[in-house]
Amino acid sequence: MKKVFADACYWIALLNPKDGLHEAAEQVSGGLGPCRIVTSEMVLVELLNGLGALGDEQRKAAAQTVKSLESDPNVEIVPQTSLQFRSAVERYASRLDKKWSATDCASFLLMEEKDMSEALTADHDFKQAGFTILMEMGE
Repeated sequence: MKKVFADACYWIALLNPKDGLHEAAEQVSGGLGPCRIVTSEMVLVELLNGLGALGDEQRKAAAQTVKSLESDPNVEIVPQTSLQFRSAVERYASRLDKKWSATDCASFLLMEEKDMSEALTADHDFKQAGFTILMEMGE
């Protein structure tokens, strides 16, 4: 089965109807077909932080979404490990010419490890790292 990586950008846009990428997130979700969605605890922390700043209702929705994803058989949440963190910091430090976040670096390493090429995101850092982004503004 095809595997697609889901970034915080995707989760936030999907859950927040006021997000500029909400429509693109819904559209790409509807066209995915059978696949396994892979994300990470680091990405979900970004989701919780991003939506938590928007108020109680969004904070509640974010927490419920994480709980729902944990029990979804079509979603794989990769746990944060010390080794993964150190590897992400090494990638981060070795790409000083880039503006990649530590979470992005961890995501890129995870995608490489699991041989994934597509990401549910509009973050062009993924494209810069050699991956295909599945969301674009105005889709």
